[in-house]
Formats: sequence, structure tokens, C-alpha cells
Amino acid sequence: KGGTMRKRVWNPYLAGALAGVLLVLSVLIAGKFLGASTTFSRSASIIEKALGIDTTQFEYFTEKKGKYGPESLPDWQLLFVIGIVIGSFISSKLSGEFKIQMVPDMWYKNFGSRSVQRGAVAFIGGVIALVGARLAGG
Repeated sequence: KGGTMRKRVWNPYLAGALAGVLLVLSVLIAGKFLGASTTFSRSASIIEKALGIDTTQFEYFTEKKGKYGPESLPDWQLLFVIGIVIGSFISSKLSGEFKIQMVPDMWYKNFGSRSVQRGAVAFIGGVIALVGARLAGG
């Protein structure tokens, strides 16, 4: 197929180096570190507000002058998260890997056909990753 974008798998060292270059450029140009977990916290406050929940009752959403509250979006990080989705789609199309699949092969192989079991494992893994990211301040 030729060309880096047409390879089925990117070299992990090249991908890591490019992510590092992107991080350095982000800090130098915009003064911002790459991250996405805060956007999910901010999105939660917007969802709660839309459901009629008073977000001001939660210190997390009001601390640091409303840094995490419903009024904190949109911001650069939300655009970064949207860019990740768009970039992933473009990359998968260019590499020929794009396909619509309800359950990835690896998940089906490791967790079987029961959607409840797969959903529980995915949810627990997501909670662990998000809590870890928030504890780390990212």
C-alpha cells in the first residue's frame, strides 16, 4: 500500500515520538498540556444542569472560580477531544481499518457473548482510568 498512512499499524515508537512533539508544541505555543479527562468532568456538570440538578451544591463544580462547572465549556480541551474523534476517524479511513463493529474481536474473545459482563468490565475499567487521571490532576 505504501506510505505511513496506508500501513495497517503505525510503529509505536514513531507514534510516541509524534505525540511527544505535539505535547511540546502545545506547551510552547498555547501553554497547555494535552489532556481530556477534565472535559468529561465538565460535560458531567452540563448534563446535570440539563437534568435540573443544581451543580452549585457540589464543591467540585464551584471551586477554582467554576473551572469545572457548566459555564466552563466550550474551551480548547473540548475542541481537542473532538479533534481526537475526527482524527481517529480520518486515520482509520486512510489506513483501511475503518469498520462499524458493535463488539471488538478482542473483547468478544476475552469476555464472551454476554453484553452485561462486557459492559461491566468496560465500565469498571473506565472508572478506574478516569479516577486515576483525575487523581493525577489531568
